[in-house]
Amino acid sequence: MRCLLATVGLLILLTAFLSTFIQRVTGFGFGIVFMSVVPFLMPSYGEAVTLSGVLALVCNAGAGIPVTKYLKWKKMAIILAVFLVVSYFSVRIVTVVDNDLMKRILGVFLIAVAIYFYCLNGKVKMKPAVPVQVGMGTVSGLMGGLFGMQGPPAVLYFISCTDDKNEYMALTQWYFLIGNVWMTISRAHNGLLTPAVERACLPGAAAVILGLLLGRVVYSRMNIGTIRKGVYIFIAVAGIVALLA
Repeated sequence: MRCLLATVGLLILLTAFLSTFIQRVTGFGFGIVFMSVVPFLMPSYGEAVTLSGVLALVCNAGAGIPVTKYLKWKKMAIILAVFLVVSYFSVRIVTVVDNDLMKRILGVFLIAVAIYFYCLNGKVKMKPAVPVQVGMGTVSGLMGGLFGMQGPPAVLYFISCTDDKNEYMALTQWYFLIGNVWMTISRAHNGLLTPAVERACLPGAAAVILGLLLGRVVYSRMNIGTIRKGVYIFIAVAGIVALLA
């Protein structure tokens, strides 16, 4: 039994490290990677989601705080507000729709969007206008509530409305940080912050810090064009995983 628990713990730490590394380099992806593995290792799905949110907070803070000076609230305020409202209500939809069908719809959507933006890399620009933020915030909120993947719409918006990688990183990480604080408080209120989650938080946070350090080294050597391509490829992979899951 001890050997099994140790193996499970090691797998959670490795997944937390890999999830953080990908997030630190591309600006998103922690939840997609983490939730593809950890629900099979935690006592319940709800506890896995809660652990993901708590560790993502550490990741977002570690990546976002150092670039706070590049943050432009004008580009994020409306999309964030819309996301918080829509995600709150869209969570309830999950109880009345077919989950497998929604995963496949998500997969097709992600692949199509990734291919479209990859082919037009650097040629498509989204201005931080109100209609654009409302639209992307709505899609992000729906995807967050239905699939637990609020990242892709927001990332596509942020990556296309800035040419500076530090501004992009500041926008994405603060967007996710505030969103994860909101959702973690809600999960704790609903009894999902259990002793099993609490025991995994401290070692998981150590793995996150290691992932941040290594990811920072890789990120420092990349330009915004390379990051864009990495984002689009990762979204396509996420789409294929969602389609085949």
